[in-house]
Amino acid sequence: MSPLNVVAIILAGGQGTRLYPLTRLRSKPAVPIAGKFRLIDIPISNCLHSNFRQIFICTQFSAESLHRHIFLTYRFDNFTKDFITILSAQQTLENRDWYQGTADAVRQNLRFIRHYGEQVLILSGDHLYRMNYRKLVEFHVQKGADITISVIPVEASRAGRFGIMKVDAEARIIDFREKPREHTVLKTMATSPSILGQFGIPAKGRTHLASMGVYVFNKPVLFALLENSVFEDFGRDVIPHAIRRNSVYAYFFDDYWEDIGTIKSFFKAHMDLVNPLPRFHFYDEERPIYTHPRFLPGAKLLESDVQHSILCDGSIINRSYIRHSIVGIRSVIRENSVLERVVMMGADYFETPEQTAENVAKGRPSIGVGKHCLIRNAIIDKNARIGNNVQIVNKRRLDSEDRENYVIREGIIVIPKNAVIPDGTMI
Repeated sequence: MSPLNVVAIILAGGQGTRLYPLTRLRSKPAVPIAGKFRLIDIPISNCLHSNFRQIFICTQFSAESLHRHIFLTYRFDNFTKDFITILSAQQTLENRDWYQGTADAVRQNLRFIRHYGEQVLILSGDHLYRMNYRKLVEFHVQKGADITISVIPVEASRAGRFGIMKVDAEARIIDFREKPREHTVLKTMATSPSILGQFGIPAKGRTHLASMGVYVFNKPVLFALLENSVFEDFGRDVIPHAIRRNSVYAYFFDDYWEDIGTIKSFFKAHMDLVNPLPRFHFYDEERPIYTHPRFLPGAKLLESDVQHSILCDGSIINRSYIRHSIVGIRSVIRENSVLERVVMMGADYFETPEQTAENVAKGRPSIGVGKHCLIRNAIIDKNARIGNNVQIVNKRRLDSEDRENYVIREGIIVIPKNAVIPDGTMI
């Protein structure tokens, strides 16, 4: 088999409205995860470990922090042809519109990839998983496919969230439905346990094959499908059209994969990380997740009680009680506070003694968590200022609420970036 010649495109322009307010000031792929990483680090790291090092990243909404992170983190030397290039949405003489969908984002940038790669690997910038894309592309070449889509088996109850495939015994896709919810359609699209077993995957009650948003296209096929067409989205438009005309195969993946699309899924993924044996972890020395190196000191604990938690670089915890929580970089938790099931993203900087004195003079809390606080089932975004004697516990047991300095989604309280919670506040 000849060496693979692959160019990757990561779609990182998502607005991420369902992750609001975490996406109030940043795009979805720029959202911090696990205390020190960002979602965009996942597909980039997977590409680098797969030795696919010619990477374009399509960006659009609130992209400044995403661009800064990519520029500071990923730099190749001058003696290779490797690159990571940002393709930001822009108006041109030929096109005055922003990206209208995943397929349109690729279409508007076809001229940049024309001279790279024989296969085009298209990825989402907002999923949590670890995958060797090289095996996917090798499968694609072996099958002689025009298009290959990575799929993961899911239960029927989750099928309505994804694009669902039906395959034959050779893994060729014979039908595709985008987010089917009707019982009759779901029944028709079910995959038999025997087909799953044929590819070495135990059914375990999973009956449908969901698209992971990971595609491999032969480059001429991609150009033929997108040039001079009005397709806007791969799942809704391109794939159903291609199945009728092209050789489209499914690549079976049966490991951890999560679409971090909602506050609930974001929170749930973090709570899994603090388990003794999480389904996904960041401790793989062979395939680490890369991110921006910050050269911060280690975490400091002063007479604190911490269990089942992750403490990131530069965090300072003073005589507090922490359970099932992630404490992000540069987080400060002051005396006698309690955090249970909390995702604390940390801060972009340490405050100086002069800034702390200015906070006192202005009656403003310092960055971090104040003294004698109680916080449960919450996400605290970067640079939030939580005063003393604050309780963030969803006392009214609300499912949803929107306020200036906090948001509740599915019972989870989210404190936005730069929010200020005064002393004595009860949420």
